[in-house]
Amino acid sequence: MPKKRILVVTQHFWPENFRINDIVEGFLDDGLEVDVLCGLPNYPKGEWFDGYGPNGPFEEYFRTAQVFRAREIPRRGNTSVNIFLNYVSWPLYAAGNLHRLPGGYDAVFCFNTSPVLMCWPAIRYAKRHHIPLTNYVLDIWPENLYSVLPVRNKLLRGIAQGVSDWLYKRCDRLIAMSDLLQQRLIQRTGKNPEQVAVIPQYCEDFYAHPLYDEDLHEQFDGQFNLVFTGTFTPAQSLETVIEAVGLARQNGADKLHLLLVGDGMSRTALERFVHDHDAQDYVTFYGSVPAADIPRFTELADGLIVSLSDSPDLGLTVPAKVASYMAAGKPVLASMDGAGFAAVQAAGGLSSPACNAPALAANLNRLYALSAEERGAMGAKAKEYYLAHYRRAQLLRRLEDFILTQTV
Repeated sequence: MPKKRILVVTQHFWPENFRINDIVEGFLDDGLEVDVLCGLPNYPKGEWFDGYGPNGPFEEYFRTAQVFRAREIPRRGNTSVNIFLNYVSWPLYAAGNLHRLPGGYDAVFCFNTSPVLMCWPAIRYAKRHHIPLTNYVLDIWPENLYSVLPVRNKLLRGIAQGVSDWLYKRCDRLIAMSDLLQQRLIQRTGKNPEQVAVIPQYCEDFYAHPLYDEDLHEQFDGQFNLVFTGTFTPAQSLETVIEAVGLARQNGADKLHLLLVGDGMSRTALERFVHDHDAQDYVTFYGSVPAADIPRFTELADGLIVSLSDSPDLGLTVPAKVASYMAAGKPVLASMDGAGFAAVQAAGGLSSPACNAPALAANLNRLYALSAEERGAMGAKAKEYYLAHYRRAQLLRRLEDFILTQTV
């Protein structure tokens, strides 16, 4: 019996650090054949990765998966103009490269982070070849757009809404990360519940295995380390976290220290915010590290923080880092609304509303006052929740079944 073949469409792929890399590995391990249509790696700084540039390479292999890359305008400097050009350029280039794909696919799968336009070449290919298309909606548009680019013009917002809804409707099936997002997508597309599955993002298994790093402990021991890992964008509202850490320190958490592991378009603004608030003594920017090194930082942590802005509808999604934080078996704090707030609370963590620094500071002081044993119990409950809801093998199988059992 021939192997099932999947075409994966996503702007961001290896060597950029996105979960689709592990999903493709999972597909391959489960005996599926995979081709990937993606962009040229330049995220998050907008600078070409070593070995890549505007002239390719345009074809290579990721294990046995053949990777077809299409041009894009890099998001250099992460200015609003360059982000917009990056958003619109890759789908156009990718649509012009569909003829390069060898075909023979049983399904098309779009891993749809921002922008929503990313799914357009997937739609074109699937419709042209009468292949079922599943779109994993990770950033709901146009709401997510407004958390990054301050679009105020009513005409432009109306166009963004119309384009987003049209694209979602053109997909055969959608995947949502939460029940709230499923309900919103059903409302906007008119699809029935069987066409919109709820499958949370899992985390790679290595997040569940702590790594002791002697150098990190030598550098940061003696402090109460609150750790954030990931990309710095306006959607994360990290100013709220920095302000809350300062307030908690004023209320007695004098050894509280915020360790920011990552990078992104908001890095310069955040560094300025730290300087303006005289927070240099208790906020450290560590920079980006490979995903496999994150357990070195979660092992160090006394608490792990996940945050989102109060931008409308961001509460419909659960950030991917929620699963990896819970897998680490450490106390988790959430500064966000909606589905993420509820998930962290259900896992025994401490949740506060988005962009509410005093409420987050109160939770930081609560965590700070706990004994090591009490924090250990919180971490153990988070790990139990991860094992019940976010395990890789379970969610990967659900993902494969949903992609491959549909018809056009």
